[in-house]
Amino acid sequence: MYNLLLLQGAQGTVLTSEIAAKTTRVAVELNFFDLAIKGGWIMIPIFLLGVVAVYIFGERYYTIRQAEKIDPHFMDQIKSLIHKGKVDEALMICRSKDTPIARMVEKGISRIGRPLNDVNTAIENVGNLEISKLEKGFPALASVSGGAPMLGFLGTVIGMIQAFYNMSTAGSNVDVSILSNGIYLAMVTTVAGLIVGITAYFAYNILVAKVESVVFNMEATTSEFMDLLHEPAK
Repeated sequence: MYNLLLLQGAQGTVLTSEIAAKTTRVAVELNFFDLAIKGGWIMIPIFLLGVVAVYIFGERYYTIRQAEKIDPHFMDQIKSLIHKGKVDEALMICRSKDTPIARMVEKGISRIGRPLNDVNTAIENVGNLEISKLEKGFPALASVSGGAPMLGFLGTVIGMIQAFYNMSTAGSNVDVSILSNGIYLAMVTTVAGLIVGITAYFAYNILVAKVESVVFNMEATTSEFMDLLHEPAK
C-alpha cells in the first residue's frame, strides 16, 4: 500500500512537471510577429522606418565601398604621362575610372596651364560635389534614428492612456486582462522604436566614418597632384 502511494505521488509529480513544461513552452512561443500585433497600428510606421533605414544603409554602404577603391598605380601613371606631356592620355585614364578621386584629378588635369589657385579651387569644387553625392540619404537616416524612438514613446503614451481608460471604465471589476492590451501597446512600441532608432544610429555613424576615410584619400590625392604641378618649375 505504501509503495502504491509512492508510485501515485511520483506520477502526480511527473504530471505536474509536464503541465508546467507545456505552460512554459506556450509562453515562449510568443514570437516577434505576435508582439508586433500587440503593438497596434503604430508599429506600421516604425516598421516602415526600419525598412527605410536598412535600404539607405545598404545602398550607401555599397556606394561608399566603391568610392573607397583606389588603384595604387593610378597616380604613378598620371605623373608619368604628365611628365611626358601626354595630357590627353592622362585624361582618358581618369575617365575610365568611376571614382571621386579620378574625377577630381581629371578636373585638375583639364585646368593645367591656369594659375595654381584656380586649379586647386576647381579640384576642391569637384571634391565637395563628390562628398555631397556620397552623403545622399544621410539626413533621412539621421531622422530615422531620432524619429523611431519618438514614435515608440508615442505608442507608450497611447498604451498607458488606453490602460488607464480601461481601468476607469471597469469600475470595481478591474482585471489584469483589461489592462494587458494597453500595457502591451506601451511596452512593445517602446522596444520596437528603440531597436529601429539604435540600429539607424549605429548605421549612420558607420557611414559617416567611411565617408571620412574617402575624404582623407581625396585630400591626400589633391595634395599629391598639386605637388606634381609644382615639379616642372623646380
